[in-house]
Amino acid sequence: MRCEIRHTTEYRYPVPAWDSFNQVRLHPSQEARQSVRSFHLHVAPEAEITSRKDYFGAIVHHVHVHEPHTHLVIEAQAIVDTHALPLPPPTPVSALRAERRRNTEFLVASPRVPAGDWPEIFGVTRPGQTDDLPDFMMDLTTYLYRRFTYDTRATGVRTPLAEFAQHGRGVCQDFTHAMLGITRQLGIPARYVSGYLYSGGEMKGAEATHAWVEVLIPDYGWLGYDPTNNCMAQEKHVKIGHGREYSDISPVRGTYYGGGKGELDVAVHVYGEQ
Repeated sequence: MRCEIRHTTEYRYPVPAWDSFNQVRLHPSQEARQSVRSFHLHVAPEAEITSRKDYFGAIVHHVHVHEPHTHLVIEAQAIVDTHALPLPPPTPVSALRAERRRNTEFLVASPRVPAGDWPEIFGVTRPGQTDDLPDFMMDLTTYLYRRFTYDTRATGVRTPLAEFAQHGRGVCQDFTHAMLGITRQLGIPARYVSGYLYSGGEMKGAEATHAWVEVLIPDYGWLGYDPTNNCMAQEKHVKIGHGREYSDISPVRGTYYGGGKGELDVAVHVYGEQ
């Protein structure tokens, strides 16, 4: 599937800001399930732009605007081809024993996914060692989809996981953090994925960057599950990068001097073609 993506971030300030610096993680990743045909980053006013790869391998652009400005636009445009991949064979949960030591960073607690009895809090039955891991993960995806309500007004980027567990309403970020809390307490290495979703109108979370979970399946690799939409992450999902949680792969964040209290607008458009 070919996806064309346009992601526009606009800042407006009541008085001039200067020395604005932003970290931008919007470049889709290049991997087996997707090929990046093109990527362009446009910034107005003129900016100094450099790039590097972060600890987890995502491309990060550093955008530095020196001159005074009351309006800043950062627009990323990409064309990505996504590819169907074979699904893993049946894999028992016990096969994870050999993988845990090599993937500790995706098992330990983090600020937005703290330690806790998340399987019990969310009412999830722990799998047996002979249970099929891919089947268990799809069942968990369906369970979270049915248990929680997608509501863009219910939470923000700083809403604690415990609060989402209590109220049961939130966005893809919350669904993903909940799934990470559960899987990590079960000893299943899992990571937070940021990206885009081509919905065609029938899926939730396409109005901004989307989030889902990738789980390590032994002798296969990382496999994506989207609890917000009760599906696996396949050709309609375009990955930017991954980390332990949202803060490792947040799309755009930065600082500036002056400017007063700024306003932020974000628009994401994903066009797909089979």
